[in-house]
Amino acid sequence: MHVVDSMHERKALMADEADAFIALPGGVGTFEELFEAITWTQLGLHAKPCGLLNVDGFYDDLLRFLDHAWAEGFIKPETRAIVKASADVAELLDQLDGAEMPPVPRWITRDTR
Repeated sequence: MHVVDSMHERKALMADEADAFIALPGGVGTFEELFEAITWTQLGLHAKPCGLLNVDGFYDDLLRFLDHAWAEGFIKPETRAIVKASADVAELLDQLDGAEMPPVPRWITRDTR
């Protein structure tokens, strides 16, 4: 067990210690942490896949939304590929274990003005 003083320290420790991130069904705090982990991969702060344990289809609508945002050009294919999903724990772990995180090109850099 690790005791920390803030949520920021908790997330930083989690990011340092984790090989991947898995979101179980949850609420806005779970969504916030999931999307931060995805964003950190997108920004190149780590190269760790993110998984959704899609119990009873809990994340079906979120997965459709991510696919819609990709289809509309708001999410690059490399970013969409960060997120894996399965209702089966073993299958999700296999997906995460075998995931190759492609470099995700940034939308904009300091040189782009």
